[in-house]
Amino acid sequence: MLTAFTKYRIGQVVRHRKHGFRGVIFDVDACFSQGEAWWQSIPEDARPRRDQPFYHLLAVNAEGPSLAYVSEQNLVPDDSGPVDHPDIPDLFGAFEGGRYRLEFQLN
Repeated sequence: MLTAFTKYRIGQVVRHRKHGFRGVIFDVDACFSQGEAWWQSIPEDARPRRDQPFYHLLAVNAEGPSLAYVSEQNLVPDDSGPVDHPDIPDLFGAFEGGRYRLEFQLN
Protein backbone atom coordinates (compact mmCIF):
# COMPACT_ATOMS: atom_id res chain seq x y z
CA MET A 1 0.00 0.00 0.00
CA LEU A 2 1.32 3.45 -0.91
CA THR A 3 0.92 5.11 2.47
CA ALA A 4 3.81 7.57 2.02
CA PHE A 5 2.37 8.98 -1.21
CA THR A 6 -1.37 8.64 -0.86
CA LYS A 7 -3.93 10.68 0.99
CA TYR A 8 -6.37 7.78 1.49
CA ARG A 9 -5.93 4.16 2.61
CA ILE A 10 -7.31 0.76 1.71
CA GLY A 11 -10.53 0.15 3.63
CA GLN A 12 -11.32 3.84 3.96
CA VAL A 13 -14.76 5.13 2.96
CA VAL A 14 -14.66 8.06 0.53
CA ARG A 15 -17.07 10.13 -1.54
CA HIS A 16 -16.60 11.42 -5.10
CA ARG A 17 -16.23 15.19 -4.93
CA LYS A 18 -18.29 15.91 -8.06
CA HIS A 19 -20.65 12.95 -8.52
CA GLY A 20 -21.43 12.25 -4.86
CA PHE A 21 -21.22 8.46 -4.90
CA ARG A 22 -19.61 6.68 -1.96
CA GLY A 23 -17.15 3.82 -1.98
CA VAL A 24 -14.54 1.77 -0.14
CA ILE A 25 -10.95 1.82 -1.38
CA PHE A 26 -9.68 -1.67 -2.22
CA ASP A 27 -6.55 -0.86 -4.25
CA VAL A 28 -4.34 2.11 -5.15
CA ASP A 29 -2.26 2.98 -8.23
CA ALA A 30 0.59 5.46 -7.74
CA CYS A 31 -0.48 7.18 -10.95
CA PHE A 32 -2.99 6.58 -13.75
CA SER A 33 -2.71 3.03 -15.10
CA GLN A 34 -5.82 2.48 -17.22
CA GLY A 35 -5.65 2.44 -21.01
CA GLU A 36 -5.62 5.39 -23.35
CA ALA A 37 -9.19 4.66 -24.52
CA TRP A 38 -10.43 4.97 -20.93
CA TRP A 39 -8.54 8.26 -20.57
CA GLN A 40 -9.96 9.65 -23.83
CA SER A 41 -13.50 8.71 -22.73
CA ILE A 42 -13.31 11.38 -20.00
CA PRO A 43 -14.37 14.80 -21.31
CA GLU A 44 -11.21 16.88 -21.75
CA ASP A 45 -12.38 19.65 -19.42
CA ALA A 46 -13.00 17.08 -16.65
CA ARG A 47 -9.84 14.95 -17.00
CA PRO A 48 -7.76 14.80 -13.83
CA ARG A 49 -3.97 14.89 -13.89
CA ARG A 50 -2.38 11.47 -14.58
CA ASP A 51 0.50 12.04 -12.12
CA GLN A 52 -1.45 11.46 -8.91
CA PRO A 53 -2.73 8.39 -7.08
CA PHE A 54 -5.83 6.70 -8.50
CA TYR A 55 -8.07 4.59 -6.29
CA HIS A 56 -10.08 1.47 -7.06
CA LEU A 57 -13.41 1.63 -5.23
CA LEU A 58 -16.25 -0.69 -4.41
CA ALA A 59 -18.76 2.06 -5.10
CA VAL A 60 -22.48 2.59 -4.64
CA ASN A 61 -24.52 5.18 -6.50
CA ALA A 62 -28.21 5.71 -7.32
CA GLU A 63 -28.11 2.84 -9.83
CA GLY A 64 -26.61 0.41 -7.30
CA PRO A 65 -23.20 -1.17 -6.67
CA SER A 66 -20.33 -0.76 -9.12
CA LEU A 67 -16.56 -0.49 -9.39
CA ALA A 68 -14.95 2.92 -9.81
CA TYR A 69 -11.48 4.23 -10.66
CA VAL A 70 -11.06 7.74 -9.25
CA SER A 71 -8.22 10.25 -9.02
CA GLU A 72 -7.16 11.48 -5.60
CA GLN A 73 -8.20 15.05 -6.45
CA ASN A 74 -11.80 13.87 -6.94
CA LEU A 75 -12.18 12.16 -3.56
CA VAL A 76 -13.07 13.41 -0.10
CA PRO A 77 -13.23 11.41 3.14
CA ASP A 78 -16.67 10.19 4.14
CA ASP A 79 -17.39 9.41 7.78
CA SER A 80 -21.13 8.81 7.41
CA GLY A 81 -20.88 5.06 8.06
CA PRO A 82 -20.54 1.74 6.24
CA VAL A 83 -21.06 1.29 2.50
CA ASP A 84 -23.65 -1.24 1.27
CA HIS A 85 -21.75 -3.02 -1.53
CA PRO A 86 -22.18 -6.80 -2.00
CA ASP A 87 -18.44 -7.43 -2.59
CA ILE A 88 -17.24 -5.89 0.67
CA PRO A 89 -17.39 -9.19 2.62
CA ASP A 90 -15.11 -10.80 -0.02
CA LEU A 91 -12.29 -8.35 0.75
CA PHE A 92 -12.91 -6.86 4.15
CA GLY A 93 -13.83 -7.75 7.68
CA ALA A 94 -15.69 -5.62 10.16
CA PHE A 95 -16.28 -1.90 9.82
CA GLU A 96 -14.40 -0.50 12.82
CA GLY A 97 -13.17 2.96 13.65
CA GLY A 98 -14.65 4.42 10.47
CA ARG A 99 -12.96 1.99 8.07
CA TYR A 100 -13.03 -1.61 6.92
CA ARG A 101 -10.36 -4.03 8.07
CA LEU A 102 -8.59 -5.76 5.15
CA GLU A 103 -8.94 -9.54 5.40
CA PHE A 104 -6.07 -10.48 3.08
CA GLN A 105 -3.01 -8.93 1.44
CA LEU A 106 -3.44 -7.48 -2.06
CA ASN A 107 -0.63 -7.57 -4.64
